[in-house]
Amino acid sequence: MKKDIHPKYGKMKVFCACGNEYEIYGTKEKINVEICFKCHPIFIGTEEKKAVIGQVEKFQRRYRKKQ
Repeated sequence: MKKDIHPKYGKMKVFCACGNEYEIYGTKEKINVEICFKCHPIFIGTEEKKAVIGQVEKFQRRYRKKQ
């Protein structure tokens, strides 16, 4: 490999819009994100299941035996 062409890889800070901060490894010093694992609806359990239920009912209606 060629020398001095790869970016430096080290710890970086991630700042979320909700105020959460954490460290990961990457090529930049810091990064700002709008949503993280602490405030995303899937991870905190507030995601609504309406879409999934509607899809199941739609599937059942489509493939129901016709009498």
